[in-house]
Amino acid sequence: MNVEELKKLCRGLAGAMETLHGEPSNILTYSLDGKNFAYFKTSEPEKWRFSIRVSSDRFVELTGIPGVKPARYMGRFHWVTITQVSHFPAAYLAELVEWSYRKALGSLSKSKQAAIGAHSA
Repeated sequence: MNVEELKKLCRGLAGAMETLHGEPSNILTYSLDGKNFAYFKTSEPEKWRFSIRVSSDRFVELTGIPGVKPARYMGRFHWVTITQVSHFPAAYLAELVEWSYRKALGSLSKSKQAAIGAHSA
């Protein structure tokens, strides 16, 4: 999976909002009602590195893989940064995105979850 395909996957999830933040942060975020579930860095160094929230077990597993590290400032909340998206199997990345998305969705109120569910139907 390349960066464009991964951005399309994130954009295609029900209720997902894509927001480009310019200077000084230079990030492209994907969120549900203000709750981020994924983001890309849009400037150097490591342009298009991808960060996502994972479970604590997956955090330990992933940070042991070359090219994956705790996300800057967000690592303590079990966010990881993948520096080369193309080095990961597409199905594995999709699974990680889905988990992070469901985590963000679960943090919303029941009424907002229902509204997003109705939107996806």
